[in-house]
Amino acid sequence: MNNNELLRKWLNEEKLAYIHGWDFSHIEGRFESDDLPWDYKSIVRGSLGADTKLLEIDTGGGEFLLSLNHPYQNTAATESYPPNVELCRKLLIPLGIDFKKADGNGRLPYANNSFDLVINRHGSFNAEEIYRVLKTNGSFITQQVGAENDRDLVKLLLGDVAVPFGEQYLFAVQQKFEAAGFTITRGEEAFCPIKFWDVGALVWFARIIQWEFPDFSVNSCLENLFAAQKILEHNGVIEGKSHRFILIAKK
Repeated sequence: MNNNELLRKWLNEEKLAYIHGWDFSHIEGRFESDDLPWDYKSIVRGSLGADTKLLEIDTGGGEFLLSLNHPYQNTAATESYPPNVELCRKLLIPLGIDFKKADGNGRLPYANNSFDLVINRHGSFNAEEIYRVLKTNGSFITQQVGAENDRDLVKLLLGDVAVPFGEQYLFAVQQKFEAAGFTITRGEEAFCPIKFWDVGALVWFARIIQWEFPDFSVNSCLENLFAAQKILEHNGVIEGKSHRFILIAKK
């Protein structure tokens, strides 16, 4: 492809960069993120019994929550992103799931000692509020995106911009939960390769994850995109690193 054809392709990817829930199927086969050394879903499932009162904070579109197949009458969820809130209202409430609009950083709209298990994957959370809504001996399980996530890719497209969530390290989050009264039963951190075989997929990715790629656009970053294309043509791939950690805390 010549530069004009690449530009048209990238502008189209930028236009298409909008999702409901957390669905990356648009770039499936065009990027890859290596498996983590733990299986979050298996860990959560191993903590569930039929009678477990479960809350997922920042559920997105409810995709992960529904994949657990937990009894709906024992399931609750919150979400604050407006498009996902509407999606959850249409999808989760008719099933009997106790869905409420709420920001994970703020007060949770549930009574004290309501849940046996609270989960959160890649969302916001408030340690004191989680402690309040958990029953005694209840647990919180979270998988989080770390502060250094995708930094190689961010620098490639935007240069040396500020880290958006500088507190997102396992040791710092552990300290917050210990200060709130929790006992930490597991904490693990991982850095794994993320690979792109198509600069257009990287454009779509950067537009979706705006908090990591602030003010990214094809036109404003065009020179860097052409540089990324050269890397792709030379190496056959554009590589970065994801940063994740898992934390399990008990009340």
